[in-house]
Amino acid sequence: MQKHRLILTICTLSIALLFSLSSQAQTGEQRHLFSIGFNGGVQLNSIDFSPKIKQSQHMGYTGGFTARYISEKYFAMICGAQLEVNYSLRGWKEKIEEQPEDDFFAYSRNMSYIEVPFLAHLAFGKERRGAQFFINLGPQVGFLLSDSEKIEGDWTYPPIPIIEQHGKKIDKKFDYGITGGLGLELKTNAGNFLLEGRYYFGLSDFYKSTKKDYFSRSAHNVISIRFSYLWDL
Repeated sequence: MQKHRLILTICTLSIALLFSLSSQAQTGEQRHLFSIGFNGGVQLNSIDFSPKIKQSQHMGYTGGFTARYISEKYFAMICGAQLEVNYSLRGWKEKIEEQPEDDFFAYSRNMSYIEVPFLAHLAFGKERRGAQFFINLGPQVGFLLSDSEKIEGDWTYPPIPIIEQHGKKIDKKFDYGITGGLGLELKTNAGNFLLEGRYYFGLSDFYKSTKKDYFSRSAHNVISIRFSYLWDL
């Protein structure tokens, strides 16, 4: 738990610093550039369970709409804010290391979310035509649309792994956490093309986590590679 509090503190301070820098940029050169577009990509999902469950990476995808507003330039730093509305397929896939030779069992869970990141956008590089390096960081909220599970094989064979989660309904549909990414943007006459690597650290649990519940933590970890296309209005 102390580890999670430390990560939360670092993320909160980082976001506060970015927004502080953005607000200080008001003493810089004014910009009023609004861009809209769409994004999509693939992601690797896992769940931070406590007690732990052995997992392999669960492959999912994401896509949606992006709106960005560039407001200031402070020295070499271009400052703005970005809002997205995305569909995200998350979940987990369990890793079973010991299996009988004449049998096979596997378990995976798909969880579909609508997610909304609120991002501080900081960029360095060419403003009009050329390349920019950028950082996105901020809070993210989400809502579970649906979930489904896939169970294969005979799970009665010893040694039996943790199966408390099998068939267990999701207790909390609302999700929130911290997300951040690094990327490269190419600004052209045909629009802006962006490639970004992003990480999402879930702060909320989707199973109840009181002392009487089995799991004390059940939160999302998502690594994504996404491509975006924006055009300036």
